[in-house]
Amino acid sequence: MIAHLKGHLAATGADHAVIDVNGVGYLVGASARTLTALGTIGDLVTIHTEMLVSEDSLRLMGFASAEERDWFRLLTSVQGVGAKVALAILSILSPEEVQTAVARADSAMIARANGVGPKLAQRIVNELKDKAGGIALGGSGATAAPAGGAAADAVSALLNLGFKPAEASGAVSAANDELGPGATLDALVRLALRKAAK
Repeated sequence: MIAHLKGHLAATGADHAVIDVNGVGYLVGASARTLTALGTIGDLVTIHTEMLVSEDSLRLMGFASAEERDWFRLLTSVQGVGAKVALAILSILSPEEVQTAVARADSAMIARANGVGPKLAQRIVNELKDKAGGIALGGSGATAAPAGGAAADAVSALLNLGFKPAEASGAVSAANDELGPGATLDALVRLALRKAAK
C-alpha cells in the first residue's frame, strides 16, 4: 500500500499528474482541485494516495490532503459511485463543502458534479450522513481531530485499520491532546490505538 508520494511534478493532464520519485514516474488520477493545488511542473510535491485494485488494473489516485483522500474513500463506498464520479464531486467541492452538503442532506449541492444525477446525489447523502460525522476537519466540532499534519495522517491510518471515522477522530484527538503539538505520526498512532482499545 502506497500512502503518499513525495517527488517532483513531472506532468499534468485533465485528470491526472505524473510525480517523479527518484527517477520513477507515478501516474496518479486526481481531481481538478488537487491538480490546481500541486502547482507548476518541476515543483517538489507531496501527494496522499489511494491504490485501486481491480481484476485487470492497478490505479493510483492522488489527493492534495488526507481529508480529500478520506472523502474519496467514503464516496466510493456508495453503490454506483466509482473513482470518476468521486473525483468529479471532489473537483467542484472541497472536503469541507462535501461534509456540509452531507450533514445538511443537500443533495442538490452534490448533484452539481458531472455525472451525478439527482437519484445518485440523494443516495450519497443518505448513505454517508451517519459515516461522515467523524471525518477530521478543522473547526468542525469537538469530535474532530486537528486538521492537517500528523493528526490527519493518524486518523487516516486508523480508518485503514477498519475504525469508524468518529472512533478514529476521537482517539487521535485524545492522543494529540496528551502528546502535544510536536507529536510524531508514529507516537500518535500508537497512543490512539491504545485509547481506541479501551
